Amino acid sequence: MKKIAILSILASLAFVGCTKNQSQELRVYSIIHDEETEALTKLFTEKTGIPVSYLRATTGELVNRVITEKNDPQADILLGGASSYHIQADNEGALESYASPLAKDLPSYAVAKDNTWTGFCVLTLGIGVNAKRFAEKFPGIPLPKTWTDLANPIFKGEVVLNNPSASSTGYLFVQNQLQRLGEEKGWEYLHALTKNVGQFPDSGSAPAKLLGTGEYTLGVSYLHALAKYNAQGFDVKPIAPPQSVGDVDCISIMKNTKNLAAAKKFVDFMLSVEAQELMSNYTFTTPVNPKARSVKGSIAIADINLIDYDVQKASAEKTAVLDRWVKEIK
Repeated sequence: MKKIAILSILASLAFVGCTKNQSQELRVYSIIHDEETEALTKLFTEKTGIPVSYLRATTGELVNRVITEKNDPQADILLGGASSYHIQADNEGALESYASPLAKDLPSYAVAKDNTWTGFCVLTLGIGVNAKRFAEKFPGIPLPKTWTDLANPIFKGEVVLNNPSASSTGYLFVQNQLQRLGEEKGWEYLHALTKNVGQFPDSGSAPAKLLGTGEYTLGVSYLHALAKYNAQGFDVKPIAPPQSVGDVDCISIMKNTKNLAAAKKFVDFMLSVEAQELMSNYTFTTPVNPKARSVKGSIAIADINLIDYDVQKASAEKTAVLDRWVKEIK
C-alpha cells in the first residue's frame, strides 16, 4: 500500500481545512477513471468535510486486493466494477452489508439481496467504429450492426477487445456471448472473433481511446464511453447491437473497515441525484436513481435490446470461464 499511503499524505495536505475530520479520512479503491473519481471525491469532501484518498487500478487487481485484505482492509470502499465482481468479493466474505436509505427507490437489479453492493449507474456494451478508418479500409462494406458481424474475417487485426482476465468490461463481453448463444456456440463465436483482435488491453477505457485516436477500426466498449468520445468530437460511432447485456457499476463497503460511518456516508452520496448527475456529465452513463437525469448525448436503456443477463451465473463460473479463456484463447 505504498502508493495509497502516498496518496493519503497528499489528500491530507489537500484537505487541511478539514482537520477536525482527519481521523475519518476515507480510503477508496477506485475502478472508475481518475477524472470522475477526483470530481466525486472532491464533491463528497465539500459536502461532508471528510477527506478522501484513493487508489485507481484495474478491476481484477482491486477485487483481488479486497479479497486478500478482507481481515485487515487497507481501504474502506470499492468504487466501480460490474456486479459480478462485487458478488465475487461478497462470496469471499470481504464486503459489509449496508442498506442505504437512498436505495429503496432503485430498480431491483441495482441492489444486492444482502445489501453488500449497490449500483450507481447502468453499464451496457456496444460496438464502436472509427468511421474514417472504416471508410478507408473497408469501402463498400456495411458497418457491423450485430455481434456476429464483428466476427467477419475481413476485420482481422482491426478489432480491439479488453482482456477479460483483467477487465470487468472484457469479462462482461465474454458472458454476453456465452449467455446469448449458449456455452458451445458462445465459445465458437469467441474463438472466431478473437482471430480479428489486434490488441487485448487490460484497461476498460482503452478500446474507446484507441478508436478515438484512429489506431483501430472497431472495438467493444461500454456505449457510454463511445458516446462520450463522439460528443467530444472524435470520429467514433457508437452502435448498440441487439442481444447485448446491461449491468450496473457498483459500490460496496469493505468488511472489517475501521471507518464504517464515513463509508456509509459515501455510499449514500454516490446514490444521490447530485453525485449521479455529476457522474453522467463526466461519463455519459445512465444513472440508476430515477430522479437523476442523464447528460444529453447518452444512449437510453429503452433504446437498447438486452438479453436477460444472469449475473449470479456470471459470478459463479468466472474462474472456470477465465481459465478456459487463458488456456484456449490468450
